[in-house]
Amino acid sequence: MIRIAATSFLFMLLAAAAAAQGGPVKLFLAGDSTCAEKLPEKRPETGWGEMLGGHFKDGKVKIENRAMNGRSTKTFISEGRWQKIIDELRKGDWVFVQFGHNDESKEKGERYTPPDAFKANLKRFVRDVRAKKANIVLLTPVMRRKFDRDGKFVDQHPAEYPEAFRAVAREMKVPLIDMHRLSEAVLVKYGPEASKGLFLELKPGENANYPKGIEDNTHFNPEGAEVMAKLVAGGIRDAKLKLRKYLKQ
Repeated sequence: MIRIAATSFLFMLLAAAAAAQGGPVKLFLAGDSTCAEKLPEKRPETGWGEMLGGHFKDGKVKIENRAMNGRSTKTFISEGRWQKIIDELRKGDWVFVQFGHNDESKEKGERYTPPDAFKANLKRFVRDVRAKKANIVLLTPVMRRKFDRDGKFVDQHPAEYPEAFRAVAREMKVPLIDMHRLSEAVLVKYGPEASKGLFLELKPGENANYPKGIEDNTHFNPEGAEVMAKLVAGGIRDAKLKLRKYLKQ
């Protein structure tokens, strides 16, 4: 009886281990409003993080979208949002980090993160994730939509912020998906007029959530969010991340 009980217990342990190994991979997203999940009253505004799961095979990757509107690296840390991710992180999990839009806002002191502090925060993110034997990927900030009178694209991000991502990626040997450059290429390809169709641009009376209309060249509509998520999926492939085996073909 003892031998049978011991055998049964061992079988249960092996079955539990197999089930754990066969579960979905967790992918945490840390970022700002361009990535975050939106409230019903803000629709059709959509973060690219909401669309990313659709690029993975069913049941293979669980997206934990912790991105939040208005957050910089500074406030994401000070509000305990980063620590919450670290506390939940397990060996083999993934964390994608994308900030910059709010860090660079000098006029909003509670969010503003000087370039040196921004770079230090990125390095902290890398160290914290690696300490948990998890995987981190850095993503430069997506572009805002702006063209000059001649139809030439205008980059509104201070160079220090996307460059901080690139520098940390080089120094600490971290995979980088350069959404700053990838999204610029998309907007240039679409051009001044067609690119409006990727952003939260509505005429008065077109949507009940925005009765007066809206011209938002930072945040995406569902089409734009899907385009950006597709760029992220392509970046996963190009960087040859282990996650690529879970992507749909």
